[in-house]
Amino acid sequence: MATTTNITTTYAGEFAGKYISSALLSANTIDKGGVEVMPNIKYKSTMKKVATDANVIKNASCDFDATATVTLTERLLQPEEFQVNLQFCKQDFQSDWEAVQMGISAFDNLPPKFSDFIIGHVAGLVAEKTEKNIWEGVNANAGEFDGLVTLALADTDVIDAPNHAAVTAANVVEKLGEIVDSIPAALYGKEDVHIYISQNIARAYVRALGGFAATNSGVNAQSHMWYGDGALSFDGVKLFVANGLNDDTAMAAQRSNLYFGTGLLNDMNEVKVLDMADLDGSQNVRVVMRYTSAVNYGIGSDVVLYHA
Repeated sequence: MATTTNITTTYAGEFAGKYISSALLSANTIDKGGVEVMPNIKYKSTMKKVATDANVIKNASCDFDATATVTLTERLLQPEEFQVNLQFCKQDFQSDWEAVQMGISAFDNLPPKFSDFIIGHVAGLVAEKTEKNIWEGVNANAGEFDGLVTLALADTDVIDAPNHAAVTAANVVEKLGEIVDSIPAALYGKEDVHIYISQNIARAYVRALGGFAATNSGVNAQSHMWYGDGALSFDGVKLFVANGLNDDTAMAAQRSNLYFGTGLLNDMNEVKVLDMADLDGSQNVRVVMRYTSAVNYGIGSDVVLYHA
């Protein structure tokens, strides 16, 4: 099955949405439901924060007497514009695409067109970068927006977990305990509270559960347990392995307090696959993507950060 020279495909606005969605929402943290996704933000979204003092309830009387002081503040979620400009040689991908067409593939849906195959490849690269941006992105760097860790480091309202150190199987229980102890009492026990942990913390905790960090023999005397990417928890708090977090970094927060914003149906969205054969005689294919994305949290005082 030869690759034809005419594979130029263009999607814009709403029609680009499914491809942009595939690229962005496949990031590990989003795909596994670690944050709230706010799609279709045209420009920016305002997140209202409501705070009251301790005088909400008072003794009953016959009169209406306003209680407490209500303070409204705002945080903005303003997706930033990004673009992908890549060039591939068709010959490097033709054999892979033909193998997919024959059914020897891990794709859930076989891409019937070479252009879809290329878009799928680029979507995977965007998802990987987006996962890193969600947590550790720095807006000053090209192709990045400020991640949740970056925002938290600059926010004095965020609670800093004490005694940060490199996490090992020998101290992971102690360090996770310090994070849990830092969670505000009003949040502890909430159904959607998670401790988002880096991969090295997850590995250390699984090893500790197996009994290799202490004198015990693991949970139910099972010694070194097979984790299998199952659910983990600590002191009643769910653990979420966030692939985008740097080593020895963790964040405790409610899922409903963490937001990822994008304009999936934004007019700025664009996906193009351009075959250069008819233009310069080469075997190159150019891929263009334009999309928007950003993250933020609602209430900084409800976030605990474990970071150097």
